Amino acid sequence: MSSRKSIKSAFESMMFTWGEPLDVKTAADVMNISRQEAMECFLELKDEYIQEGRGIVIRQINQSFQFVTREENSDYIRRLCTPVKMKKLSQSALEVLAIVAYKQPVTKGEIEAIRGIRCDRVMDGLIKKELVCEKGRADTVGRPILYGTTDVFLKNFGFSSIKDLPEIEDIESIVSGGIAEDAEELSVMDGEGQMQMEI
Repeated sequence: MSSRKSIKSAFESMMFTWGEPLDVKTAADVMNISRQEAMECFLELKDEYIQEGRGIVIRQINQSFQFVTREENSDYIRRLCTPVKMKKLSQSALEVLAIVAYKQPVTKGEIEAIRGIRCDRVMDGLIKKELVCEKGRADTVGRPILYGTTDVFLKNFGFSSIKDLPEIEDIESIVSGGIAEDAEELSVMDGEGQMQMEI
């Protein structure tokens, strides 16, 4: 049976090699341990990286974990990678994404009722960029598709879970006001730097 130390060592190597967020269940299956033990090892490893002040830290995204650079070092990384082309989501895409994030699961009709205009093209763009996905169907007439955000959304915006979203009291008033600063803060991030995304 592997020791806790060897399991965490293996997880480090796996996260480094995998690149994308590593699912706890996948890691547990590889190591032939329980999902609970795998989660405990990931959380311990995450705390160790924080306590030691490493330049690399471990970010939790729902039931997955991934290496990312420490936020305090973002300026140095930006200088190293300059020139970096910066883009943001269009305002209409940002509005729709904010509605989905805060109202999910939500139908396209509900989104359009809040915005007052159709959102087919914008939704297609968000789905193509894997920021939004289908979450099932509503128990109403016609059983319309329900939409929600994805783990890609969490990763790109730097959230561990939907619970980390900043509080917005009334998404309808924000959208009707032309998306206020609260929602504009949801600029898409790649690792710890901004990522260009136009829809």
